[in-house]
Amino acid sequence: MLGPTLETPRLLLRPPSPDDLDAWATMLSDPVTTRFLGGPKQRSEAWRILTLMTGAWITRGFSTFSVIEKASGCCVGRAGPWQPEGWPGTEIGWVLDRSVWGQGYATEAATRCIEWAFGELDWQEVVHVIDPANTASIAVAHKLGSERWGKTRLPAPFAGATVDLYGQKRA
Repeated sequence: MLGPTLETPRLLLRPPSPDDLDAWATMLSDPVTTRFLGGPKQRSEAWRILTLMTGAWITRGFSTFSVIEKASGCCVGRAGPWQPEGWPGTEIGWVLDRSVWGQGYATEAATRCIEWAFGELDWQEVVHVIDPANTASIAVAHKLGSERWGKTRLPAPFAGATVDLYGQKRA
């Protein structure tokens, strides 16, 4: 097993597996879901992203989790720690399939991931990299207790993108 399985009242968070590809491909092909993630992805690109996230478990010792809805057993998104080389901080991010938006899953998953990052990874702060027009993710960041820290730039392959950085300190 690459990493732990975390639990919330309604969700299981576990490292991605090949069985998640269909759900990830569906989620990442949706233009509404991916509006702030560079747009829709082909299935082959979703596979690359899934394997990138899985590989980060090996190279970093942490990465995003697949978000599994307990009631249905379905993979409904991804959430968790992310910090590729050159990233503007120790991020807790989330992407959920549009079919489950509005149910509080992003807040529930991110809250558990923040607890894990502070407790197990000993992070001193978490950030959320958010497009200024993404009002739904900004609302989630605020629910998590994060505040806007200002604008930041992202490394390649997102070089040139300016985003807002939201965050909170462990203390």
